[in-house]
Amino acid sequence: MVKGISRRVIVVDSPDQRFFEQAIFIVRNDAAGEGVTARELVEEAKRIAKRYTGGDHGRFSRAWRDLTPAVYTLMGSAAVALIWLAVALI
Repeated sequence: MVKGISRRVIVVDSPDQRFFEQAIFIVRNDAAGEGVTARELVEEAKRIAKRYTGGDHGRFSRAWRDLTPAVYTLMGSAAVALIWLAVALI
């Protein structure tokens, strides 16, 4: 359905274009009247797009994601050693 109304949009390009090329945000008509600059609109659109693409889920998930495979190996080895020790002592 096409309406005869002119709308303002912000187009944000996807950094990883495997699935999506762009995100399109339709700007409210009264957004410009509230003293919001074009730069602020673009930054808000980028922030929202990043939030929906899994950009930031909190500091703990980021800490887990930043660990190296060697740390995961050591944690797994420690867990197996503790289980083995508990079974051996019983």
